Amino acid sequence: MTHRSLWLALAGMLVVGPALADGSFPNDLSAFDQGRLERFDTVRREAIAAARARGKPADVAVLNQVLKGQAAALPAARMAGEWRCRILKLGGTPPLVVYADFKCRITDDTEGLRLEKITGSQRTSGLFYDIEGRRLGYAGAEAWGNERPLQYGQDMQRDQVGYLVPLSADRMRLELPLPMRESRFDILELRR
Repeated sequence: MTHRSLWLALAGMLVVGPALADGSFPNDLSAFDQGRLERFDTVRREAIAAARARGKPADVAVLNQVLKGQAAALPAARMAGEWRCRILKLGGTPPLVVYADFKCRITDDTEGLRLEKITGSQRTSGLFYDIEGRRLGYAGAEAWGNERPLQYGQDMQRDQVGYLVPLSADRMRLELPLPMRESRFDILELRR
């Protein structure tokens, strides 16, 4: 093996490695947000039940489709790129709202793998964390209107926490428990 091919092989190994944020998730989160994650399973189950029981049939069909699939191991590099994304708001009034598609982007920057919802009036932006297993932790914040993107911890009322569930290279869901307004549970569906 020549020096050049050895260097290229080593460089390739560096690029393929996980590109997730450093830090201890959820220990680096606020106590409030740790509490949201502790109630994740209960809130998710209740919000889905309420949405299925009282949502419009067409919206319930969309929800059921979004919830299909099991978490899959997916390298961080396969998550990067442009995505269509839509929000489903569950457990509020009305009990289920399905929004149209917007644009999202996942990039690998110096902090790690970052999500940005780049269109729409409510735009989340945050980082993914390796938490062992097939899900990734998420800590981000929601900007409104034409505001600049916020980072987690800048404004407690805008902070978001949850889990990314990779389903395939073309489909994922970001599940966000107990948002500060409009619903009890949000799902950001990402599709290519």
